[in-house]
Amino acid sequence: MSARTEEEQFVTDAAVAARSTETTASAPVADEGVRGVQTLSMAKAITAGLRAAMRADDKVLLMGEDIGPLGGVFRVTEGLQAEFGDRRVLDTPLAESGIVGAAIGLAMRGYRPVAEIQFDGFIFPAFDQITTQLARQTVRHDGTVSMPVVIRVPYGGHIGSIEHHQESPEAYFAHTPGLRVVSPSSPHDAYWMIQEAIASDDPVLFLEPKSRYWPKGPVDHDHSGMPLHASRVIRQGTDVTVVGHGAMISTLLQAADIAAAEGRSLEVVDLRSLSPIDYGPLLDSVHRTGRLVVAQEAYGFVSIGSEIAATVAERAFYSLEAPVLRVSSFDTPFPPAALEAEYLPSPDRVLEAVDRALAY
Repeated sequence: MSARTEEEQFVTDAAVAARSTETTASAPVADEGVRGVQTLSMAKAITAGLRAAMRADDKVLLMGEDIGPLGGVFRVTEGLQAEFGDRRVLDTPLAESGIVGAAIGLAMRGYRPVAEIQFDGFIFPAFDQITTQLARQTVRHDGTVSMPVVIRVPYGGHIGSIEHHQESPEAYFAHTPGLRVVSPSSPHDAYWMIQEAIASDDPVLFLEPKSRYWPKGPVDHDHSGMPLHASRVIRQGTDVTVVGHGAMISTLLQAADIAAAEGRSLEVVDLRSLSPIDYGPLLDSVHRTGRLVVAQEAYGFVSIGSEIAATVAERAFYSLEAPVLRVSSFDTPFPPAALEAEYLPSPDRVLEAVDRALAY
């Protein structure tokens, strides 16, 4: 079964996949203006999700660099300022720390701000605000102050750009108590997950795999299928479990197709959430296959992949027929665009790890 066919099956059979692991301030509802299944790119699915959230709650507002008339670098907020006005879709100065700081203040006044960081590498000027202020306010106030702030971050490679435009900084933030960190891999997930993130009373770092902005897929406007922090098996297999998030899911599905043609069966698990991680489907899969390969675009050292490998080794030790193996980018800064293909994990690198796992 192809990746596209499996995705279509998922969104049309959402009730079967639904799992209950997330509590939010208010559950997202279907956009009153759209019904049924629609084919959208991920970028436009996020636009539609933002529009639905803004129509449902006038306390939701957007803020970021060039997100107004321009619609953002990737046009994700295109048309929203014209629809909701410049008091709800705010163009900000080029000051990421100021953007997040203002969002914290707005949240304390009862708003639900959605702040856009223009590129992944630009988030570091806001690192202090995010990790020492935003993530800690609720605990500092003994639970009496909520922080319903979403920070949207286009991240990852595969777009042929330069260093600070293709980074994967998710481990920094998943390591921070008080932050929720999620990343969709499909237009359907992006549409619903952005609404669920906005509905959360906790701060959410919403990582958008920019290389997946343009491919289109089905979006079911009536059924989300599963809550924000649930992982899921998106392709069943018997020999090796492979797990990843964001754009890496496309790479894993390509690897699974190649493996199938060679007589090997890979089970693909999409994490969707990096903090917290829903280990249930992943552990169930490892119990069935006995082998696990973890793949990510980020550096391998002290990473999401490291955490998953350690946890699975602890919790599924007696099911493992081989060591948990990791595939990642190299532990160097992102290289010039001409070297991107050598730097980022490819289906071939995933399959090389699969071969090693099966050799045990």
